[in-house]
Amino acid sequence: MKHFFHGKLALQQRVLPIYRVPFFDLLASACKDGMSLFTGLPRQVEGIAVADKLQVANYRLGNNIHFLNGNLYLCYQRGLMRWLLEQSPDALIVEANPRYLSTPSAVSWMHTRNKPVIGWGLGSPPLSPPHFPRKWGGSEGGVARMRQARRLSFLRQFDALIAYSQRGADEYANLGFPQEKIFVAHNSVSPAPSLPLPSRPSIFDIRPSILFVGRLQARKRVDLLLRACSQLESKPRLIIIGDGPERASLESLAKVIYPSAEFIGARHGTQLKAYFTKADLFVLPGTGGLAIQEAMSYGLPVIVAQGDGTQDDLVRKENGWQVPPDDFDALLLTIKDALSDVARLRKMGEESYRIVAEEINIEKMVEVFVMALNKLARK
Repeated sequence: MKHFFHGKLALQQRVLPIYRVPFFDLLASACKDGMSLFTGLPRQVEGIAVADKLQVANYRLGNNIHFLNGNLYLCYQRGLMRWLLEQSPDALIVEANPRYLSTPSAVSWMHTRNKPVIGWGLGSPPLSPPHFPRKWGGSEGGVARMRQARRLSFLRQFDALIAYSQRGADEYANLGFPQEKIFVAHNSVSPAPSLPLPSRPSIFDIRPSILFVGRLQARKRVDLLLRACSQLESKPRLIIIGDGPERASLESLAKVIYPSAEFIGARHGTQLKAYFTKADLFVLPGTGGLAIQEAMSYGLPVIVAQGDGTQDDLVRKENGWQVPPDDFDALLLTIKDALSDVARLRKMGEESYRIVAEEINIEKMVEVFVMALNKLARK
């Protein structure tokens, strides 16, 4: 670790997903006086796999009280202020989400002690004017502007912001938050690759191999991937790794339109190495997906659906393709294009490896967090 925060850090999150554990422990190891993480538990319907401990950071489990659902969802974290009193940190990082009702009290508590608070978030995409009855008065554009103003008012309580992506940083700046107080820590869940770039032949082995890794749920749109493969002349080997509520229906669909599709089930860690190494192309046709970076660390070019901006920095024209979500024709044409030139595909895989080795990994992410903390500490 090249850089350290010479103080004690407190960090608030709504929940502790398993995939965030390596990052939080690495960040804790960069804090000279330690780090404490406060979270609660998700709602059962969310299906989030959570961790119950950390190896390096101190961990405090609070009580999340959930209100309403969907766009009206709110959360109050009971125990947050007691935790802050006990920890008495030198700096606090919180999720920059106005839906978390206990956050303003924590920010205020820190500021009364002249301690900095950093907000960490996805960004602030433009709001579309809502539709409401004319009898309410006013204009739809006026309501949108009022909501934007409330967003900016919420963000201005922070001494700095850390965005998951460059798009998110630009959105914060466009909203009116000072650009010099915005940092970009590219969202990552994996360390830099420890193994060398796998060597792949200059031609496909009989037929190309396409890999999907992720939870089998509707929003991942694995059904589109099955349909696309069924229309490809090359009839690629399609390997689907994962489990979830959609597995049975996907297997039934595959029997009808693409019987050669291989459903491997859930695999983790070193169990995935052989599949990543033998694949030629990684495809994520729907939203979300934490396996993209892992696929890139094995030198795979990637096709992903456009998302919240975190993929803009990760998936570029040099190493992959982004396709509009739910657009079957775009997915089919992109896969055809990807498999049409093996030499280009291999070169794109090399660029994938370079990106996660040099630019986007949890080590680089920690560096940005420490940089932001130290900049505020000097002030």
